[in-house]
Amino acid sequence: MVNSWYKENKNTLTLNIYVVPRSSKSEIIGIYNDYLKIKLKSPPVDNAANEELIRFLADKLKTSKSKIEILKGHNQKKKVILITGCRLNDLKYLYANI
Repeated sequence: MVNSWYKENKNTLTLNIYVVPRSSKSEIIGIYNDYLKIKLKSPPVDNAANEELIRFLADKLKTSKSKIEILKGHNQKKKVILITGCRLNDLKYLYANI
């Protein structure tokens, strides 16, 4: 099975994330049209959802927030995230069905 929601390149991972802000709790839902769907409690106002997404990913991947960057989609639900110093094997902490 080919997974197109993530790509590994040397010491980085690129993830396609679909964010649902203003949810009852922050959690990973699953794969949705080549995106990893994540619900966030924060609203998409004043960068709150983006900041929560970075905190959430850092916590799940057991890495620092400074290693996570939003490359595309700052003001959209569909985002491209770059994680430095993370390998494919580390995604098991994020989503088990890879």
